[in-house]
Amino acid sequence: MQLRNATLEDVNAICAIYNKGIQSGSATFDTSMRTPTDIENWLAEQSRYPVIVGIEKNNVIGFARLSKYSDRDCYKTIAEFSIYLADEAKGKGLGTKLLSALLSAAKSGGVNKVLSRIFTFNHASLSLCEKLGFREVGIYQRHGKIDGKWLDVVIVEKLL
Repeated sequence: MQLRNATLEDVNAICAIYNKGIQSGSATFDTSMRTPTDIENWLAEQSRYPVIVGIEKNNVIGFARLSKYSDRDCYKTIAEFSIYLADEAKGKGLGTKLLSALLSAAKSGGVNKVLSRIFTFNHASLSLCEKLGFREVGIYQRHGKIDGKWLDVVIVEKLL
C-alpha cells in the first residue's frame, strides 16, 4: 500500500469512493452524488487543504482530505477532516496510515487543530480517532436527517 497526494488522474476513483459513502447513508450527510468536477475543485485547494490517496495495485482504494472549517478569519488554522475507504480496503490499516499522513500534512501546513463530526454508529471511525489521540468533545443531537431520520454525531478534535 502506498500513499501520495491526489492528482487529477485520481478524480474518478475518489468520486466513486465518496459517492458510495453517500449511497450507504452511514458516512456523510451529503445526499447528492458528487461529480468529477466537484473532486477537481477539492484538488484545486490542495496547497491549503490536502487530499491524500491510498494506492494498492495502481488503484485508489481510499482517501483522506482536509477542508475549511469556517470562513471566519479567527478559525483559519482549524480544518475539518474526512476519510473514505473502498470496501476492499477496510480493516487493513489504511485508515490509520491515511489519517496519520493527513495530520502530518496539516501540521506542516500551519493547521493547529483538526476536527470532524462522526455518526455515533460509525464505530470504525470513532476507534480510529481514539487510536490517533483525538478527543471526543461531545455529541450534536439531531444534527441532520438522512431518509427522514434524525442522526446524532460525535464531535472529535485533535490539537497539532
